[in-house]
Amino acid sequence: MKVAILAGGLGTRLSEETESKPKPMVLIDDKPILWHLMNIFAQQGLDEFVLALGYRSDVIKRWLLDLNDLDGDITIDTLHKKVHQFKKNSSISWKVTALETGLHTQTGGRIAQCMRAFPGERVIATYGDGLANISIKKLIAFHEAHGKLATVTAVRPPARFGHLHIEDSKVIHFGEKNQSDAGWINGGFFVLEPEVADYVDGDFESFESGALPRLVELDQLMAYQHQDFWQPMDTLREKQDLARYALEIPPPWLQGIIPQ
Repeated sequence: MKVAILAGGLGTRLSEETESKPKPMVLIDDKPILWHLMNIFAQQGLDEFVLALGYRSDVIKRWLLDLNDLDGDITIDTLHKKVHQFKKNSSISWKVTALETGLHTQTGGRIAQCMRAFPGERVIATYGDGLANISIKKLIAFHEAHGKLATVTAVRPPARFGHLHIEDSKVIHFGEKNQSDAGWINGGFFVLEPEVADYVDGDFESFESGALPRLVELDQLMAYQHQDFWQPMDTLREKQDLARYALEIPPPWLQGIIPQ
């Protein structure tokens, strides 16, 4: 099963980091967040990816080309214009399709293009700017059990604001908002049957406001409720949070899905 990753948006809410590179290439602990996201899937046996590219696609393509070529020790023969890699530092063996989906294409169009590039196949699709320790095995089992066309992973929104408990203008309690106190939101990590592409009305339609509501009307969308770690990267503060989490061994987006 292929994993489609949305990697073509402008990343305007993180403009200080994305003026010269796409958002999925923002570094978390010396590696792009895209690498960490792909590693979540690869650690669970999914190593075929389709990247929906748009803004600064050249940066992602160059990174992909360099990913193996510059890993480890190399000998450069300038006379014969050859490079020999004689020691690799990693065991990455991913198969990646970099798909040019358009600079201004919306999320629905990007997902549909990825699906139509591999017709007849079920895909997992997610956003290129969020990490979670989701069990892909359990997610797929949930999807297959309900038999609908699509599954969305529902998550709790991260706590961003202090919580005040007030009675008669008096603060009774002050503390951080508990993630479990909030409702459920769209966390990405979709499982989509091939027919879902037919519910997208062109390249310039948002997946969230187009195909997903249509699937809801037809009773064809189910939610896999993920109660554990999920963190988007929409702000500089959230980038800094992810950088801090990355120092943990393993980081929270790998906890519970790889052997300790």
